[in-house]
Amino acid sequence: MARFRMGEGVLRRKPIEHIEETESGGGLVRSLGLWQLTAIGVGGIIGAGIFTLAGTVANGTAGPAVLISFLIAGVASAAAALSYAEFAGLIPKAGSAYTYGYAVLGELVGWFIGWDLLLEYTAIVAVVAIGISGYFSFLVGEMGADLPNWMLGAPGTGDGHKVDLFAAALCLLIAYLLTLGIRNAARFEMVVVVLKVLVVLLVIGVGVFHINSSNYHPFFPFGVGGAFTGAATVFFAVFGYDAMSTAAEESKDAQRHMPKAIIYSLIISMVLYVAACLVLTGMQNYKDIDPESGFSTAFKSVGLSSLADIIAVGAIIGILTVMFTFMLGVTRVWFSMSRDGLLPKWFAKTHPTRHVPTRVTWIVGVASAVIAGFLPIGEAAELTNIGILLAFVVVCAAVIVLRYRQPDLPRTFRTPWMPFVPALGIVFSIWLITFLQWQTWVRFAVWFVIGLVIYFAYSYRKSELARR
Repeated sequence: MARFRMGEGVLRRKPIEHIEETESGGGLVRSLGLWQLTAIGVGGIIGAGIFTLAGTVANGTAGPAVLISFLIAGVASAAAALSYAEFAGLIPKAGSAYTYGYAVLGELVGWFIGWDLLLEYTAIVAVVAIGISGYFSFLVGEMGADLPNWMLGAPGTGDGHKVDLFAAALCLLIAYLLTLGIRNAARFEMVVVVLKVLVVLLVIGVGVFHINSSNYHPFFPFGVGGAFTGAATVFFAVFGYDAMSTAAEESKDAQRHMPKAIIYSLIISMVLYVAACLVLTGMQNYKDIDPESGFSTAFKSVGLSSLADIIAVGAIIGILTVMFTFMLGVTRVWFSMSRDGLLPKWFAKTHPTRHVPTRVTWIVGVASAVIAGFLPIGEAAELTNIGILLAFVVVCAAVIVLRYRQPDLPRTFRTPWMPFVPALGIVFSIWLITFLQWQTWVRFAVWFVIGLVIYFAYSYRKSELARR
């Protein structure tokens, strides 16, 4: 009997019909409009994918077929994006995939998605910080400065490297910006996103005149499998919209604006990704592309050193928005889980005047700084993907289940071609998971077991639904 009651407990769901009611632990302020949300989405998608991972994957994994890698990842991401859009309009609360999973598939599923996202989003912040650090090192070298090797990278990434000090400092800077309040932080994000898009357009507009078509041959130097492996690696660069959806509770009109912002941000970003990859691999042979500062070195190789410096500055400024979006995402997931009682309520306390969860923001800032300072970018990047892909599987499955369980719920956006589109998202996500390295699975398994212990030792008894 006890086993039966426990089985019922882990399957308890948050009632969607009442999810808009004020929840204990404090709320967030609704102040974001459609284009601010879209800017946060674009800010989360465009960044390390163009300025860092495109070069990394082209050089060592896919060659010119990095374009195919981004397209594969984009198709999988688009299928999931349409599912996210339906949920964002239906359940406009903080938490994104965690909240959707909790409401449709039950508490245990919601817990594990939330628990995964805490690790994945924090790791993404760190990966992006490392990417910015690579461009910073390039820029400093171009200026003739000579920084000590101990502060230029994580242990094992170069002679004398002890810590990536600049990457760690950036994580703390973004945490500080987020504690200033969502309205001020969103204004900063909007300005920097505009600057970033202008830099990408500059790269494409100038670089297209320096393309050498012979650099596209061979197109698959690592085989077709290299393109698929590359897709699994760059996947985290095409789903910033899901972190943006965690800010639904801070949107002025989430039910109408969130679905549009998700779709707009993905379309804008994929167009720029495809064009940028064509330029990068056309300007320079994939073997010569710098894995850390690909575009800057590509422009330098064709005699445009001054433009290379501008790109490096633009990359440093622009990639900050990715850190902003994902740190915003992890703090809102953590806030939502704590407000629901799955983690201690202490974490759900918001600042009395700024109305943001400053406690978890600083904790995430410090954690991401440690990862950025002491892990190489490759290990940190793979750490981000498995949990996000599993979150996509859950969201796509949940939108199918809910459509048949409660077809008459008022939806401001409906995922088209149901259930084909979300099923495609599930298949693509599981497929991409199989290309990840075994070390990624080991790290994920350890995190999974830790989460299992915490859930049954604390969350199962302390959640709001358990109390009710």
